[in-house]
Amino acid sequence: MASPEHQGTRRGESGEPGRPPRRLFGDLGAMPLTELRERVVANNQLILTAIVAGIYLTGITAGWLRNAPQFATGVVIILVAALASLAVPWSRLHPSWVAAVPLVDIVAIALMRSSDVPGVALLWAFPVMWLSSLSRLWFVVSCVSTIAAYWITQALMPRFEWTWAVIVLPAVIVAIGASADNATRRFAAQRALLRTQTDRLTAALRHASRQELLLTEVLDTVDFGVLRFGPTGDITFVNDALGRFQQRIPTFGKLDPVEGIFAADGQTPLEPTERPLARLVRGESFTDLVVWYPVSESRRAALSLTARMMTDADGQPAGAVLVARDVTEERTALKARDSLVASVSHELRTPLTSILGYLELALDADGVPDGVRRQVDVAYRNSERLLGIVSGILAASTASRMSAEVTLSPVDCDLGALLRASASDLGPIARERAIRIDTDDVPSVSAFIDPARVRQVIDNLVSNAIKFNRDGGTVTLGSSTDGVHTWFLVRDSGIGLSGDDQDRVFERFFRAESGVPGTGLGLAISREIVQAHGGEITLTSTLGLGTTFMVQLPATATVAASGVPEDPDADPRPEALR
Repeated sequence: MASPEHQGTRRGESGEPGRPPRRLFGDLGAMPLTELRERVVANNQLILTAIVAGIYLTGITAGWLRNAPQFATGVVIILVAALASLAVPWSRLHPSWVAAVPLVDIVAIALMRSSDVPGVALLWAFPVMWLSSLSRLWFVVSCVSTIAAYWITQALMPRFEWTWAVIVLPAVIVAIGASADNATRRFAAQRALLRTQTDRLTAALRHASRQELLLTEVLDTVDFGVLRFGPTGDITFVNDALGRFQQRIPTFGKLDPVEGIFAADGQTPLEPTERPLARLVRGESFTDLVVWYPVSESRRAALSLTARMMTDADGQPAGAVLVARDVTEERTALKARDSLVASVSHELRTPLTSILGYLELALDADGVPDGVRRQVDVAYRNSERLLGIVSGILAASTASRMSAEVTLSPVDCDLGALLRASASDLGPIARERAIRIDTDDVPSVSAFIDPARVRQVIDNLVSNAIKFNRDGGTVTLGSSTDGVHTWFLVRDSGIGLSGDDQDRVFERFFRAESGVPGTGLGLAISREIVQAHGGEITLTSTLGLGTTFMVQLPATATVAASGVPEDPDADPRPEALR
């Protein structure tokens, strides 16, 4: 795991932070043109001088240049030109002055050629190539001056004859000059292209560096930690937040067995092989994995961890990214909320029990008028429902994160009667908003259920259908059975639910953005009750058109005890309720 000193570090290919990027093409183009010009002049002239000096020394030694004063004069001129190429500050002169040296060489070679030394005329190739590399104009000048010098020296020789051999050397000189000119132009084009590519790559590198710096600064400002591993397992990036997590939570990032690390419930110890970094090393990906780490002997911290494996453009492994978020306060607040709900529910249950007792005494008393008895009976039944709701809330708040503790007393019951009774009890609330509750499709159907618990589910669904409906809307109830399963539906013509809300509607304390007050517990408790019966609750909704809840329950005790396998490709709903 990264240590705190790695915070906010970017690493290059060498793994050394802070190293400037290397030049893509070495030092190409780094030399100033003036210095390059001086080197070219000196190198070209020294090569010719060395060749001429070798020929002269060889001729003197062999004896065939002892009586050749013109050749010696040409050699001296070339030597003087060589000294000038070294001494003259060509960088301070106009570039055209460089042509003076090869022009002098042409004259010097003409003097050596007049000595009638065989093969000396080939030395004109050096100044011709040099001049041709300067420009197209100097290519023409070099060819004209060299051919003229050759023909003049040929004409001054005593045994001169006009033959085809007279034009062979000029043709070779022109070919050499043309080749040098073309090569120079190709080199210049390649150099310009290379310089353009270098500029583009440099600009791209600078842009990438700026983007990397911007990304690093952004990641260093957020409050969640980011850790990136390379394909070889080395750490390539750690932001400041992750460094702070490691400083505050010493056990975070340790692969060695450490006591006191727990799963999301805060009670189940995590085995070393199931801890986030161990799973990440094995190449596993995970999302929103909550782990409790010990901070001190009396304090713990909860981190939500998400890991993803990365691949490069070729599909090869490119390392992994781990994102850590501190959710200690969030988890503590959720626990405090559950504790508050449990406390309030417990406090409400005591007076409700007392109210039920006195209402029952009133119902058992003699001499109570029938009208009053009916009113007290309605109050008694609704108090019982309220006590059941409070008990359900208390169970949901004290249960595990994903389920509520539901105690059932199932019996054979008429589900249609429960639906009609709920519609009757909630009818006054619906009529206040001119909402009609349609029970025409509610026949008497048998189900093996806990009547009180299922009535709680029905009341919750019908109440929601009224609350989230439009004024003047309709709530439709329906029921059906095939002898194995029994269904009922609650359909409204209200505002509907978005796709995201449909995915979360059964979460505890979740409330859609509708402005309708509520606790966000009703549907969560309803689903727990239905699942405790061995049933299923589903919904379909269209935003702006309405929502339909479908509940499936066992029809008999045998089905409730054993269950009946269903065809996975078949629609489980009866045709009347589709």
